[in-house]
Amino acid sequence: MILGHGIDIVEISRFAHWHTYSVKQLSKVFTTQEISYCLSEPIKSAERFAARFAAKEAAYKAVCQLDTSFNMPFFSFCKIIEVITTKRDPILKFSSVDSKKIYCVRLSLSHSKENAVASVILFQL
Repeated sequence: MILGHGIDIVEISRFAHWHTYSVKQLSKVFTTQEISYCLSEPIKSAERFAARFAAKEAAYKAVCQLDTSFNMPFFSFCKIIEVITTKRDPILKFSSVDSKKIYCVRLSLSHSKENAVASVILFQL
């Protein structure tokens, strides 16, 4: 049973200069591991930051669908979720949301030359 679904699309060009930001600035949105991954290949940093930002937006939308009383500010929410890169599929890790309500999370990321898109589905088995 699907409990919530969120999707978000962002323009990659918005993130073209984020590789020049300090770790302190980037930490307002991304985890240390996400920052390291995004900066590991400078030519891909904009699309990587964009995809992860879209994932956080999509996750926020999905959680808001799951719990209509959820009122955490977006940038606070960004600090409790992380996109983990694997060889197969990206994984969305929640460090602090009522996990009793969420049994499974599916994340899909994609990008074109101009845009990055993320879809997050929260469901119970």
